[in-house]
Amino acid sequence: MKSITIIGAGVSGLYTATQLHQKGYDVTIFEARDRIGGRILTKDGYDLGPTWYWPDTEKTISKLVDTLGLESFVQHTTGHMVLERQTTTAPERHVLPEESIVLSKRLVGGMTSLVEALHAKLPDDIVRLGHRLTSIERQSDRVQLTFQNGSVHHTDDVILAIPPRLVAEVAIEPALSAQTRKALKTTPTWMASQAKALIVYETPFWREEGLSGFGMSWVGPLQEIHDASLIDGPGALFGFFRLSPGEREALGEGQVKTRVIEQLEKLYGPKANDFLRFHFMDWSTESETATSDDLLPLTAFPAYGPIELGDRLHLIGSETDTQFGGHIEGALRSANRIVKGLV
Repeated sequence: MKSITIIGAGVSGLYTATQLHQKGYDVTIFEARDRIGGRILTKDGYDLGPTWYWPDTEKTISKLVDTLGLESFVQHTTGHMVLERQTTTAPERHVLPEESIVLSKRLVGGMTSLVEALHAKLPDDIVRLGHRLTSIERQSDRVQLTFQNGSVHHTDDVILAIPPRLVAEVAIEPALSAQTRKALKTTPTWMASQAKALIVYETPFWREEGLSGFGMSWVGPLQEIHDASLIDGPGALFGFFRLSPGEREALGEGQVKTRVIEQLEKLYGPKANDFLRFHFMDWSTESETATSDDLLPLTAFPAYGPIELGDRLHLIGSETDTQFGGHIEGALRSANRIVKGLV
């Protein structure tokens, strides 16, 4: 029985593992973190990583959600959006044209429910947490993997389900070509420079004011804000940052949170200060996501696509999908691509 080792227990790694396990392969997953999910992270049902999928165009995740029996609901978009152009002027209210709103969905329980459902399809001993890969040695008949904790593992094939820039930090023998290493290092990790602020309220009070929760700002700490309320439960808003990783670090988490609440008060009124919980996740500070190359914010959408490593090494993940790079759909499609190539 051929052994295949997957590095990374995010959604692409787990989806690949479930398919290969079903086909009879000897599969092991090593994950650097102390949890599964990778960039999918949910706290109290609220997503601090990926949040949506778009069922009209993203068929792989839509089918998988149905197959796994997961519940979904439509993202709330009813009402006016708010726009903050300047710090010295009041926010504007606008109605978005209906044709500009694309149907998006969220999962009940957050995107972690997808990860957990995939994990539940695997035997308990397949996923090994707390293993950060440091080197790969391609030997004549096997591949040797060495981890930061000193453990060594041998396998027939390796599937790297981690961002390309993290692969570039692994010592690989025989060495990858200069062209391949350049491709790895110049492929931005999607959202690695970002952070998410998620604020929970007793109710989605903005809806009573005729607001959708969607907001845009050219000057505030948050650049883009959305309604993050659960289908049944408290209200919530979340936002992506206009502040760069360096600016967030210089301010410190406490000051960042203060400025976010001040901005939300301006956009949504004084009730924004009466919050229950404030979740903050800065992905740029997580070594299993971001490298120093990721600290500069993206100015344009990257050109994503497959990167061939050759000789028993395979790279998957959202950044390797040409059509849906950056989305969970892209991560799942990359898993299908590698399974089809191996089987």
